[in-house]
Amino acid sequence: MRLVLLGAPGSGKGTQAKQISQKFGLPHISTGDILRQAVKDAIPLGLEARGYMDRGELVPDHLILNLIKERFKSPDAQKGFLLDGFPRTVAQASGLEEMLGQQGMKIDLACSLNVDREELIKRLTSRRICSGCGAIYNLLFQSPQKEGLCDKCGGRLEQRVDDQRQTVENRLEVYLRQTQPLLEFYGSRSLLRDINGNAPPEKVFQDISAILQGK
Repeated sequence: MRLVLLGAPGSGKGTQAKQISQKFGLPHISTGDILRQAVKDAIPLGLEARGYMDRGELVPDHLILNLIKERFKSPDAQKGFLLDGFPRTVAQASGLEEMLGQQGMKIDLACSLNVDREELIKRLTSRRICSGCGAIYNLLFQSPQKEGLCDKCGGRLEQRVDDQRQTVENRLEVYLRQTQPLLEFYGSRSLLRDINGNAPPEKVFQDISAILQGK
């Protein structure tokens, strides 16, 4: 099974990706992880990517695709994989489709975690980070024992600028603008499956599992 998992910030995509990977034995392939590893290993593609990152520029699609192509050559990805954070645009999706086609492979499904906008905002603005040890909390799901203080080190919990409402709204607007054409891309190929991400995480995972088992 070759799966693309789509979801806005705050949709629970990371949690679901981890569980899907474990249950179905699919390597969880994250472009962020690939980039960091390629830079750390100082391979030519990683060094080229680092140049863009150091200048604060987006890593070009062709470079991301080449890094992913190398990752697909690993033994664990031969029978399937779960893509997280890629593709982000139709151009990337088209490039991925062409690349897989050259290897006699294709994407089997694209699952999209759909969560109401206000629920996403509530989840993201509820996140707090310890100023001391960096532990992450969410006031909705994982509140500290003492309000405003870290359970681990007693440090003060703070809200990052990225998690303030105005910033969150802007992030979601960018995501939705980028992703809508991508949803249409996979929908036109009858590969898109919508998942109700407003449900509790256990229910969301049950729904995803049922779709993947049916496939």
